[in-house]
Amino acid sequence: MKYNIAPLLLKGATAIISCLLLTACENDQMDDLHNFINEVKSRKAGRITPLPEIKPIETFLYTASDKRNPFTFSVGEEPEVEQELSDNGIRPDTLRRKEELEDFPLDSLRMVGTLERNEESWGLVRSQEGTIYRIQPNNYMGQNHGRITQILEDRIELIEIVPDGLSGYIERPASLSLSDDE
Repeated sequence: MKYNIAPLLLKGATAIISCLLLTACENDQMDDLHNFINEVKSRKAGRITPLPEIKPIETFLYTASDKRNPFTFSVGEEPEVEQELSDNGIRPDTLRRKEELEDFPLDSLRMVGTLERNEESWGLVRSQEGTIYRIQPNNYMGQNHGRITQILEDRIELIEIVPDGLSGYIERPASLSLSDDE
């Protein structure tokens, strides 16, 4: 039987040379590390400034317990400031069943197109989740009771009912323009 030992010798020589090279590299890197550690240890330690002294807060005893509490009203007592209430007859229909697009703020909706079929115009509106809805005049959308009044090729017009700040409501026109980001 003949044995070819040349590949074995080549593998062994390669392993020995690799070990020698790695050992040589290790010593150089370790010397640098030891020098750095010795340098850092030989530095003079810095001084940490002490924390500032915390001054105690002076306590206060509330002695006006026999006076009226400014944060509550007694039964039957009216607030001193009279507000002018506005009642122009405009109110949202709270008994009406809400439509799907009323869950989204108007600025999060995008008009993406229109459809026309049998002389009826439909608007196509995309929600922020990517769902496309088909709408017509008198549908509602937005969180301010927005009723769609007209669907045009480049926009959807609606009337919103918003609080006027005096316990009443006002109608405000709004529109949703055709989106350019398609």
